[in-house]
Amino acid sequence: MSRLIEVEVRAVIREAEGINSYELRPRLGGEPLPPFTAGAHIDVHLPNGLVRSYSLSNPEGETTRYVITVANDVASRGGSRFMHEKLMPGDAFAISEPRNNFPLDEAAAHSIFIAGGIGVTPLWCMAQRLQSLGRSWQLVYCARTRRQAAFIETLVDLKEKVKMNLHFNFDGEPGGKMLDIAQLVAAAPAGTHFYCCGPLPMLAAFESATAHLAPELVHVEYFTPKEAPSTAGGFTVKLERSGIEFFVEEGKTILDMAIEAGVDVPFSCMEGTCGECETRIISGLPDHHDSCLTPREREANNKMMICCSGSNSDTLVLDL
Repeated sequence: MSRLIEVEVRAVIREAEGINSYELRPRLGGEPLPPFTAGAHIDVHLPNGLVRSYSLSNPEGETTRYVITVANDVASRGGSRFMHEKLMPGDAFAISEPRNNFPLDEAAAHSIFIAGGIGVTPLWCMAQRLQSLGRSWQLVYCARTRRQAAFIETLVDLKEKVKMNLHFNFDGEPGGKMLDIAQLVAAAPAGTHFYCCGPLPMLAAFESATAHLAPELVHVEYFTPKEAPSTAGGFTVKLERSGIEFFVEEGKTILDMAIEAGVDVPFSCMEGTCGECETRIISGLPDHHDSCLTPREREANNKMMICCSGSNSDTLVLDL
């Protein structure tokens, strides 16, 4: 499990309707924050006991602060609501070191970022990185209305400088319509790398529109799970390093049973979106239900997210 870092909220900034940014800095006397790469996220251990993952939106290379941008989700399970209603400058809590399940290919000849709502946060970080490197990029930012678009003033100002790199699509405003992702993909130069982060319908449309492309050109990140966890049970798990063996009961996940067995295993989101519980498979055939692994990684069957994935074999042997 990655070490925890004590931080405090230095500033809370209203970015848009229902969206705040939180500037986090080390507590007084704390060490500089670990470096991160564009697309990375941190786990935030909130004072109310919840753990939530949020992408970093400030420029790569900053080690004096992290900035996370959070939408007050109407379907919140308590994380975003707590942050919007309770967190104030001066409040302190722990965070994980940054992890990156959504890395940026800095060598690409051209990159197109497709953002939906709060999904802009990792993509804005990526755009800033490519701009600093002088690389070719384009950001297409979709939101219901301009009032609900984070970073809009910064982006409009940047648009005047980079001209055609930035496009806005507000489908809830007069004359607005849903972005035609298939058309956008078809019009892009050969070899373009595509990145998408946003709500589930957008991600489904994106994956359909890019299905014909080489896997290395397509990059996607889910904030919410695209599949329900596997709780069918009915198989045995052997933990190679711990020497522990248990039967996964119906209604339980591998992670549930590992915790019950007293195994110290890292986890965070419990939904298969953050990658914290990634575990190496020694033998057996997993039933993948995560939203982190690429199709190629799933086919390799050498790692899995034990918080949500099950087994298609009678026995799984894991490196735990």
